[in-house]
Amino acid sequence: MADEPIDVVIADDQELVRAGLEMILEAEQGIRVVGVARDGVECVELARRLEPQVVLADIRMPRMDGLEVTRVLVGERRSGRAPNIVVITTFDQDDYVRDALRYGACGFLLKDAPPTLLVEAVRAASRGDALVSPSVTVRLLRTLQGGSVDAAQREAAGLSSRETEIMRLVAVGRTNQEIADRLFLSLSSVKTYLGRIQAKTEARNRVEIAAWAWENGVVTSRDEHG
Repeated sequence: MADEPIDVVIADDQELVRAGLEMILEAEQGIRVVGVARDGVECVELARRLEPQVVLADIRMPRMDGLEVTRVLVGERRSGRAPNIVVITTFDQDDYVRDALRYGACGFLLKDAPPTLLVEAVRAASRGDALVSPSVTVRLLRTLQGGSVDAAQREAAGLSSRETEIMRLVAVGRTNQEIADRLFLSLSSVKTYLGRIQAKTEARNRVEIAAWAWENGVVTSRDEHG
């Protein structure tokens, strides 16, 4: 039901980080922390038993790191319900985060992110959406940058000019509302276009749309401030 709380499992090997994340989320209406794990193995066990909608997982943890947690839990979607994963990271872990993206992570969050961003990331993940923050994800995705995509390549991928335009804006961290305002579209139209883009690129979420754009040259660093 729509009024049911979002169940969250937190996994981090630092007690102060776990306590801080739990305190912030428990103070937010509509979010409930149902489990706290000290390492990746415990995180996977809690996720399987408690079936939360969202898991916040640190990348570096004992016994099983956040990458393996993401790979295992996302892989279990084929056989049943599995949570969406938000990776907790620091700026010096770009390689880890790129791998987490490929394993199906739904978002990325810095450990020193403000509480509002943490809450936004959890709510987005619960909807199956992803938090694409210009200060975090765009920097990471830029390292995936490939060559340029000409019209023929874009058409081969099945993307229209409008879909390419929207993908480019997603890749530089624009929200649906910002895209709608910029392109003079309704919010529902933007969501419809995003659904088509996901289907054509086989992206599982918003972050993977952005990754596809960077990897295939649909967007470049020149677009970030456009």
